[in-house]
Order: sequence, then C-alpha cells, then structure tokens
Amino acid sequence: MTTPRIGQPVRGSTTGRPLMVALDLLGRRTALRVLWELRGDPLTFRALQDACETNTRLLNTRLTELREAGLVEHAEGGYRLTDEGRRLSKALKPLADWAEKWGDGKR
Repeated sequence: MTTPRIGQPVRGSTTGRPLMVALDLLGRRTALRVLWELRGDPLTFRALQDACETNTRLLNTRLTELREAGLVEHAEGGYRLTDEGRRLSKALKPLADWAEKWGDGKR
C-alpha cells in the first residue's frame, strides 16, 4: 500500500480530496496509535514499537507513511510529531471529546 496523496485516488474516494486522504491515512492499522504514543516526548523505534504493541514491519510502514505525510519526524531522541502532527492532534481533540460523550450513552 502506498502513502495516500492529495489529488490521487484513495480508499473510499476517487477524487483524493484532502479530508479523504487524511481519513485513509489515519484509518490504517496502528496509524492513530503511533500518533497517540508520540504526543509527548520523542520515542526510539524500540520504545515506540513496545508502546504500540506492534511488529517491526508494520511500524516501519506506518512511520514511513506518517513521515511522508509530514506528521512525524525522526530527530535527536527518536521519533516525534512535527508541527503539523501536533496541529492534527489538536484538531482530533473535539472528535475525541465527542466520542467519549457518545460512548457514555452506549454503556
């Protein structure tokens, strides 16, 4: 699977509109988990792998995609969110809040 790109067909969309590209990328297995685990201090590959409870191959694939999308970078100390990755985290906060309220009504 290749990294989703704006303007190119992605899962669920032939137009490649930015929202659909973002949803395709974030909907891939462990992508959101990687972003979640990188919300704090940088993590080494091994620490991130342990935190995500995933295998080397899948983590390498997701990191490649998230780096190509400009959301994650490798720097001193390990992997971390870029400025764009932090903006995404802030943008997802209202969705997380909604999901918590929605989930409370389902219990």
